[in-house]
Amino acid sequence: MPHDQRKRTLLRLAAAALGAAALIGCGKKDDAAPAAPPAAAAPAAEPLKAAWIYVGPVGSAGWSYAHDQGRQAAEAAFAGQVKTSFVESVPEGADTERVLRDLIAQGNTLIFGTSFGFMEAMVKVARDFPQVKFEHATGYKTAENLNVYDSRFYQDTYLAGIIAGHMTKTGTLGYVGSVPIPEVLRNINAFTLGARSVNPKVKTRVVWTNSWYDPPKETEAAQALLDGGADVLLQNTDSPAVIQAADKAGKLAFGWDSDMSGFGGSAHLGSAIADWSHYYKKAVKDVLDGTWKGGQVTRWGVPEGQNDLIKLSDRIPPEVRAQVEEIKGRMKDRGFDVFTGPVVDAGGKERLAAGARADDAWMGAIDFFVKGVEGQIPAAK
Repeated sequence: MPHDQRKRTLLRLAAAALGAAALIGCGKKDDAAPAAPPAAAAPAAEPLKAAWIYVGPVGSAGWSYAHDQGRQAAEAAFAGQVKTSFVESVPEGADTERVLRDLIAQGNTLIFGTSFGFMEAMVKVARDFPQVKFEHATGYKTAENLNVYDSRFYQDTYLAGIIAGHMTKTGTLGYVGSVPIPEVLRNINAFTLGARSVNPKVKTRVVWTNSWYDPPKETEAAQALLDGGADVLLQNTDSPAVIQAADKAGKLAFGWDSDMSGFGGSAHLGSAIADWSHYYKKAVKDVLDGTWKGGQVTRWGVPEGQNDLIKLSDRIPPEVRAQVEEIKGRMKDRGFDVFTGPVVDAGGKERLAAGARADDAWMGAIDFFVKGVEGQIPAAK
């Protein structure tokens, strides 16, 4: 074979070999394992399950109603992140424990107990379920997974007292008390101190129901006060029965816990309320953020927007309304404390020295009536 022809043949063979190699390479690429499918999206986190227990029915006014309004506000604020529920009319005592355990069995990991009498059951159940977070309203016992929260009702009660002191014609005020614990005694005393700050001769008479919610007893107590000469009433009970009794008798009264202007007719002078939504939003947010801590005590009042005296009646003179607003403003600025000495009890004994401001420990141990309150304090049941 001539040299040139042999050279051309070798070049053709080399080209063929390169082509085959290219085809083999392409074949390896085509035969590679298919790419892995994209990872499935992680399942959405389950919403926080939070439950509330109430000592009375939710109804349309009063203590349990106000707490439930706060629950609804918290659920709306964290829509999709929290699922709430409630149990109403829970008796204080053994039934409280049963309800708490049932709520935990349903998967609730944040539980609010909204009555003082729930305290011992909550302490016990909290000890048995350290993974569950508990919040107790108005109590004083805490644990690593149990907090206490409260409202300073005595602040707006004092404001109501100022109005009552101006509006009374008989000089006698009436107070329907529920259970004789420091929380309630604080409010009776604050109401009287407010009234006597503008009318030193005013006296307050108290009738007890020994129940938080019992409309017939509340009506009976209110009527006894009215029959005894009281013409302006306040209460520490949960239904509108007291203000309705005052309206029927043509006298005056204040709503309690929530806006009762729709129940009091011409008797309604204003409503001393607590807006629990502020605290409930905070507690739920802390759990969702992972910043919730146990062993805490939180007491909010007028400065934080949790307590207020609302829907003041047009029959209150402008100068009286202005006085109330002035004192409220000082409360908001923390320049005015209801319990500032001298505070003297009904027997004439000084309980707080002149110029001294009561702290929470002092207020939490109140077991007396201030000067101007008539009646006896029964033993708490």
